[in-house]
Amino acid sequence: MRFEAPRSVEEAVTALAGQTGAHVLAGGTDLLVKLRAEMIEPELIVDIKRIAGMRDVVAEDGGWRIGAAVSGAEMGEHAGLCADWPGVVEAVGLIGSTQVQGRATLAGNLCNASPAADSVPAMVAAGAVVRVVGPKGTRDVAVIDIPKAPGKTTLAAGEFIASVFLPARGARSGDAYLRFIPRTEMDIAVVGCGIALSLDAAGRVAAARVSLGAVGPKVMLVDAAAEAIQGRVLDEAALADLAAVCSAAATPIDDKRGTVDFRRHVSGVLARRAAVIAEARAKGEQA
Repeated sequence: MRFEAPRSVEEAVTALAGQTGAHVLAGGTDLLVKLRAEMIEPELIVDIKRIAGMRDVVAEDGGWRIGAAVSGAEMGEHAGLCADWPGVVEAVGLIGSTQVQGRATLAGNLCNASPAADSVPAMVAAGAVVRVVGPKGTRDVAVIDIPKAPGKTTLAAGEFIASVFLPARGARSGDAYLRFIPRTEMDIAVVGCGIALSLDAAGRVAAARVSLGAVGPKVMLVDAAAEAIQGRVLDEAALADLAAVCSAAATPIDDKRGTVDFRRHVSGVLARRAAVIAEARAKGEQA
């Protein structure tokens, strides 16, 4: 196994070009576990942390560009990120222990392609876009289009994610992410739900994005859930409709962590709770 730590994106792309069995190292919280468990046998590991910009959070077009090697802990200490996208920051903050937080990254959580990844539904709700680099150049891809199936992404050979872009939040907007887990901490989501919404001057939902995780082979954007609350005040009737649509959209499996019926029910419960939090943040009533 070879290990390389390039100093530029171009060097990283060159190192990865034409390689089979190559893996990119950002935080390493998934990669190192797989190595120790002998689940993978890479021919090459490319550490991208020394590349300029990979550890930076930069304001851009009213939003934030987050380097692929920025850790969850660093995001949690960034006042601007926490103010604009608290749901995304909270979601990445749920990944693992305090020690893991010092290494875990948004890009790594996304590329691990677990249906139960915490940060991915939150990023999808936020409308996040990743910058992908590779031998054919650079392209921007919506986060929703990166996961393909459990453990698989749409990234082509030699490509890797260089950054995540969270767009401008907009006025009277808020987001939230909630999950259900069997234990109180350090567990995998049985259901996860991310919601981002904006309100008009009358307090009605002007726009929304609703996503679900852990209830299908990949994260899902539930357009019908957003439509269920569009143009409405989030009263009990609107929240009930939102919950019903999310429960109906969920396509979970039965396993030791939850039944199909339970996961469908919880999808609706989390959706209505996350919507209430997002609305409060949009009104400036909750940080």
